Amino acid sequence: MLSSFYVEGHVKKALQEDIGFGDVTTESIISEGRTYRAKLVSKSEGIICGLKVFETVFKVLSKDIEVNLLYKDGEQIKKGDVLGTLKGPAKYILLGERVALNYIQRMSGIATETRKYQDAIGDLPCKIVDTRKTTPCFRAFEKYSVKCGGGALHRFNLSDCAMIKDNHIQVAGSVTNAVKLVKENLSHAHKIELECDTLEQVKEALPLGVDIIMLDNMSLETMKEAVKIIDHKAIVEASGNVNLETVRAIAECGVDIISSSAIVAKAPTLDLGLDM
Repeated sequence: MLSSFYVEGHVKKALQEDIGFGDVTTESIISEGRTYRAKLVSKSEGIICGLKVFETVFKVLSKDIEVNLLYKDGEQIKKGDVLGTLKGPAKYILLGERVALNYIQRMSGIATETRKYQDAIGDLPCKIVDTRKTTPCFRAFEKYSVKCGGGALHRFNLSDCAMIKDNHIQVAGSVTNAVKLVKENLSHAHKIELECDTLEQVKEALPLGVDIIMLDNMSLETMKEAVKIIDHKAIVEASGNVNLETVRAIAECGVDIISSSAIVAKAPTLDLGLDM
């Protein structure tokens, strides 16, 4: 779950950015005490996510706004569904409208896209996971959205797990030396993931005792062979060339997880509206 403390701090910064020195339009038209009702309506089908963030925007602006949420994050919605209602000072509803919709549309879009990928994998024992290709300073919200869409989470940041990639191997001189150097400096509480581009690297990695082996941009045939070589001695992750058309075939190779930036970076926003 997202921390309410974190969400409120983030929302305040977003409102400061959007409101600036005041809403010159609303303040010219709406009197201070005028009360209105509004409803949050779905204009498309998908997975809803970010309802509490949506609510927080209005609670930060005015304690007099009543928010009644009719759905929960992670639930399926269809076009025309009323997802929640608001009642309170019209000035503050209009002040928060765009920021609140920006959060919930973006988060719902990611949850919806993630669900499509996980559904494509079906009943296979494999999970779709995210990557660090996220929007700066919005990662917590995007990762929460992946979770609500039925996906699983990769490392949150660079300190969560040691991930040895191709450039690390290039600088270290070899797979073996890269793993050796990491193990010499790593806490016992951290896992080690190693990116492998070839079967030769997979074979070199196995005796080194890494926790996760990533098969990067391998063909399906090569991937299947790699899974046989690893033989449950490490968690197997597949990455590269992952889309809705390929994700099922990749899962059928026997990998444990499939990481894809597409579920976040290429997710379209879900069409939602706030009607007064």
